[in-house]
Amino acid sequence: MSRTALRICPLCEATCGMVLTIDEDDRISSARGDREDVFSHGFICPKGASFAELDNDPDRLQQPMVRRDGELVETSWPEAFAAAAQGLQRVIAETGGASVAVYLGNPNAHTIAGSLYGPVVIKSLGTRQAYSASTLDQMPKHVSCGYLYGNPLAFTVPDLDRTDYLVVIGGNPLVSNGSLATAADFPGKIKALRRRGGKLVVIDPTRTRTAELADRHLAVRPGSDAALLFAVVHVLFDEDLVDLGRLTDHVTGVDRVRAAAQDFPPGAVADHCGVSADEIRTLARELAAAPAAAVYGRIGTSTVQFGTLTSWLVDVVNILTGNLDRPGGVMFASSSIAGAPRPARPGRGFATGRWRSRVSGHPEVLSELPAVALAEEIETPGDGQIRALITIAGNPVLSAPDGARLQDALGTVSFMVSVDPYLNETTRHADVILPPPPPSRAAHFDIALSVAMVRNNARYSPPVLPLPDGRPDECEILSRLALIALGMGPDADPTLVDDQVITSTLGKEVADEHSPVAGRSVEELVAMLPAGRGYERRLDMMLRLGPFGDGFGADPHGLTLQKVKDAPHGVDLGPLVPRIPEVLRTASGTVELDPGPILADLPRLLASLTSEPGFLLIGRRHLRSNNSWMHNLPALSGGSNRCTLQIHPDDAARLGLEDMAVVTGSGGKLEVPVEITDAIRPGVVSLPHGWGHTEPGTRMRVAARDPGVNVNNLNDGTLLDPLSGTAVLSALPVEVAPVG
Repeated sequence: MSRTALRICPLCEATCGMVLTIDEDDRISSARGDREDVFSHGFICPKGASFAELDNDPDRLQQPMVRRDGELVETSWPEAFAAAAQGLQRVIAETGGASVAVYLGNPNAHTIAGSLYGPVVIKSLGTRQAYSASTLDQMPKHVSCGYLYGNPLAFTVPDLDRTDYLVVIGGNPLVSNGSLATAADFPGKIKALRRRGGKLVVIDPTRTRTAELADRHLAVRPGSDAALLFAVVHVLFDEDLVDLGRLTDHVTGVDRVRAAAQDFPPGAVADHCGVSADEIRTLARELAAAPAAAVYGRIGTSTVQFGTLTSWLVDVVNILTGNLDRPGGVMFASSSIAGAPRPARPGRGFATGRWRSRVSGHPEVLSELPAVALAEEIETPGDGQIRALITIAGNPVLSAPDGARLQDALGTVSFMVSVDPYLNETTRHADVILPPPPPSRAAHFDIALSVAMVRNNARYSPPVLPLPDGRPDECEILSRLALIALGMGPDADPTLVDDQVITSTLGKEVADEHSPVAGRSVEELVAMLPAGRGYERRLDMMLRLGPFGDGFGADPHGLTLQKVKDAPHGVDLGPLVPRIPEVLRTASGTVELDPGPILADLPRLLASLTSEPGFLLIGRRHLRSNNSWMHNLPALSGGSNRCTLQIHPDDAARLGLEDMAVVTGSGGKLEVPVEITDAIRPGVVSLPHGWGHTEPGTRMRVAARDPGVNVNNLNDGTLLDPLSGTAVLSALPVEVAPVG
């Protein structure tokens, strides 16, 4: 007889609650939205509805693999860990842990293991060779928040349920479900905005599904968002529309921003942006006049040459119009696991460049180096050369620029370990593959995403199905790798990792006079944690120490993990509340509107106003796609989810394009099917990311039947946002011609 179980969807940032149906053979047979979920209220997208296919995908690796005589073959878990230990410890003995690199893919933000244990692996190695998908996606947002607020995790999220005027720039949340704004049912929230008389403005080179709902769509030229926003800032000052509201005493640097904005009047940027001066002035005036407004910028504002400047300007506009940290504007989430509030005080501020990459001298950002530097750090001989690599839930051969070069480089590393459920374009180069179990057999808590929730909540999903005997979960896999890196061997007890983290964390808390457990005994607090899995003990500790926690008994009404478990549909912790000055950690204790490194980049932006490139390439999102591995699910393939080159009819006619085009970029050429549509701005072409499933030695059969092309092979990786090290994946100059 079938039964049901509750589960939080781990596939994107919407974090929707689901009801899974489990058949008598202990297989997930279907998924639907959980109407009682306190956050998603029954919403689910096609990706979540395909959960059963994902969980049961026959191409998922069920056993670890090791390389023998040049071939990857299945083996037992003890043998796989022994092989990982032998290979990693050999490299560490020869050249040190600093010669081992770690790459973390996007799915790490959606798992307990990636959030809690991935950083432990890096720390155990003592390496500075850390890379992640952040420098292919969101790092500019981290950097701008770091400079403005002193905290690179202090994301400003739009208060969607209470805003009157929403500006979406460089995002398509009706398709992506939002990003760095964790909001289940983004489509419903936009429709609710319209119903209550609010306005939606979309700034995007294409008429996306979100733009089709908008009151106004500004078809901006790709990569010019920073210039457009600076012109908005110019108008706010020029027409005396600046009003900081209650933050007047908490913001510094306004006069320097006013002076900088003088170089960007609407008339000077209009032609460059493709948006008229009158439209820019109207946008500024309406933002200033709205009772509550929110400007929300996403990936199209990050993956461009001025990603950090644009991310900064998004918040500058929100600040100058009085819409920072107020209901209906942009606010800071109160993560249930982020630690109890401390008194407002100045902090250390934020800086980058504590070290630099060995070959090209890229500055460190958030303890990471740019993903585009990985290949050259492997290839280039000398002290500090990468000799071994650990990838965790990542496929940079498809997701990073110049994948062909990285692919060649991966073939030269002395040893490679991949923690991944698939044999894909990257993991096929590994010497050991350690596959985590399917999501139904893993616990779930949105650790990384809790700092970007549009409504505060706490939800936990225990494993829906048990693990087979002898199979470790991903937390244990990563713990064992961390212990191997420390030289403790493949058989060391993985609970040592959790015990050390718990003891260290509580030791700092009891010594902090502002902690809810100040002055108490570490041993007493450890004894209060539940028995069982190490990650549950850590989650319980984090919840108890959080802003809604019980403080280890100090507040009997506060949260513990058991209380969250006792509320299977989640615990609603209320709307976002103002958090300035508490959240600020700048050296001045204020919102520092005028960071020196950002203002120093303005001459580069000013010089760009005269650029006249040809075609500009942008990406796009599909409702039924997210990352490269989702192309292997039959339910999500076909239909509009296709790898085509979108181009405007006028451009197609001028070039004589009909069925196929050759696209040439700095990294190479691609032949790709043409899709002619007036939804895209002239002079712009679009290719989706994550395709190109043509490499031999992989095991993703559905994806291989319709492989598409790898858009990142057009990109040689030399174009970066210098402040964040983020690769330029949007507004990339290309040439387009008919085949032949």
